[in-house]
Amino acid sequence: MHPVNTDSRTATRSLPGRLAVPAGVLAAVAAAFAYVGAVDPNEPGHYPVCPLLRYTGLYCPGCGGLRSAHAFVHGNFPAAFQDNALAVLGYLAFAVLWTVWVVHAVRGRPLRIDPGPVPMWGLGVLLLLFTVVRNLPFGGWLHP
Repeated sequence: MHPVNTDSRTATRSLPGRLAVPAGVLAAVAAAFAYVGAVDPNEPGHYPVCPLLRYTGLYCPGCGGLRSAHAFVHGNFPAAFQDNALAVLGYLAFAVLWTVWVVHAVRGRPLRIDPGPVPMWGLGVLLLLFTVVRNLPFGGWLHP
């Protein structure tokens, strides 16, 4: 993550103008979490079934993500982690990145995230390993 000031207009905009996009993103994420918190994914019929799970019986990396978000909203963090550990890590990563984004916006410096190929390959390997392990017999602790 390398903050780079590539746009001189960002520093000249007002503080509310610089915070408009981060605030909009936070509002959208909060609305999504509020909906999932209100509409229980443990009740059948509210959300579509994962096609990979339905047709193959295999868990994808996102399986259990809605149940995890529902538990997270209700403060049941052990259940959230049990339903999808990777999703909980994603929620926390989003919170950190959003906070860094807001701090940069307040200071008038745009946030430019350019992770490069090594972290992106690392993320891909993590997703692949998570998917494979949760579908093996000894990976039952990662089942939603």
